[in-house]
Amino acid sequence: MESFPLTDWSQASLRVGEVRHIAVLGATGSIGRSVQDLVRAFPDRFRVVALAAHRDVDGIRAWFEFVRPRWVAMVDPAAARALRAWLQTQGLDVEVLEGPEGLESIAALPEADTVVSAVVGAAGLKPTYVALRAGKRVCLANKESLVIAGPLMRQALREGGGCLIPIDSEHSALFQAMVGEARAHVIRLWLTASGGPFLWRPLETFEDITVEEALQHPRWKMGPKVTVDSATLMNKGLEIVEAHYLFDWPVDRIEVVIHPQSIVHSMVEFVDGTFKAQMSLPDMRLPIGYALAYPERLPMTVPAWRPVECGRLEFYPPEERRFPCLRLARAAISAGPSYPVVLNAANEVAVQAFLNRRIRFPQIAALIEAVMEAHVAQPVTSLDDIWEVDRWARATAEAWVGRHGKEGA
Repeated sequence: MESFPLTDWSQASLRVGEVRHIAVLGATGSIGRSVQDLVRAFPDRFRVVALAAHRDVDGIRAWFEFVRPRWVAMVDPAAARALRAWLQTQGLDVEVLEGPEGLESIAALPEADTVVSAVVGAAGLKPTYVALRAGKRVCLANKESLVIAGPLMRQALREGGGCLIPIDSEHSALFQAMVGEARAHVIRLWLTASGGPFLWRPLETFEDITVEEALQHPRWKMGPKVTVDSATLMNKGLEIVEAHYLFDWPVDRIEVVIHPQSIVHSMVEFVDGTFKAQMSLPDMRLPIGYALAYPERLPMTVPAWRPVECGRLEFYPPEERRFPCLRLARAAISAGPSYPVVLNAANEVAVQAFLNRRIRFPQIAALIEAVMEAHVAQPVTSLDDIWEVDRWARATAEAWVGRHGKEGA
C-alpha cells in the first residue's frame, strides 16, 4: 500500500546517529537563531559547514563563537566586505560569497547534506529550488517556496531525489502524525489556528478596527505582517496552500479549526474515525529539531506540556464572514497554479496598505478577491513565470488601493 505522503520521506533517513552537515540559509533570523541553539546543544550531531544571511554581520559573527563554517554568503555586497575584513582580523580562512548567487551556491554545496531554508520572503525561492534540485534534505521554513511555487518545488524534489521536511509547526505536526501511516488510511488534514485578536469581536465593528488593535495578538509577539495575517486568518489560508503542495493532498480535505490554547499544532483524521495530533508547548526548536534529526528525536530540554496543568482544550469552526481569506485561499488552489501567486502578492500589498492606514481592515480581503477576479490563469513552468504573475498582481493591487483606499480609511 502506498505510503503517506506521496513523497517518499524514507529518503530523509541517514543512518541513526550519523552527523548532519548543515548549511543554514537565513542564519541570523529567528529560525536561524533556533538552529544555533540546537547546534550548541548537540555538537556531536550537527556540523555547520555554511551560513547565509542578508546583511546582519553581527549575527553571523555570533555563529563563529562556537562553529567554524567554511563558507558564508551575504546578499548585501557591503556586508560581505565588512565580514571579510572581520574574518581577516581573526585569522579565519573562510570563503565569503555575495549576492543572490552566493545563496544559491551555498544551497548546492556538495559538503552539505542538509539545507535549512529560512530566508524570509521571495528571496528564499531560488535557493530552495536549487537545494531540492541538488538532492538535499531541505528543512523548509520559507512559506513562499510552496505557496507561490509549489508545482515547481515538487518537480525539483522529484528530479533531485532528496527530501523536503517542514519546519513550520503546523505542517511539522501533520508530518509527525502521518509517519508510518498509509496514504489510503488518511481522510483529512486539520490545521489549527489561534483565532487571532478578533475571534469574538462583533462583526458589525470590523470597519472600525485600527492598526494598533490588529497588532495586539493575544498569544504571540510577531512581525506586523504575520500578525495581521493571523488577524485575517490568511496565515491559515497560506498554510492550506502549503499543505496541498507539500503532501499532494486535495484542498477539500484540508480543514482549519480554531484552537485558542495553541497546544494542538495540527491533526490527521483517519478513515476509521480516529485522530492523531501533535501536542506541545509552542517552541520552534521542536519542529526544527525534528526536521534536522529525522527519523530520530533529540532529547530536548525545552519546557514540556503538562496535561493536568492545561485546564481545557477548545476547538471552534472558523466563521466564513469573519475570516473570508480562508475561502479565497481555497479558491486560489482550485483556479490553477498562477492563482496562489496572485493570492500571496495581493495579500502582501493589502496588508501593507492597511498598516499604512490607506485601507480599512475588511478591505484586505476585498482587495485580494478583486485582484483574483481580474486575473486570467497563466502557465507557471518556471520561476520567471512566477515573477511575471507576481508583478502583475502587485501592480493591480496597488491600483485598487489607489481607487478605493482613501475613502474613509
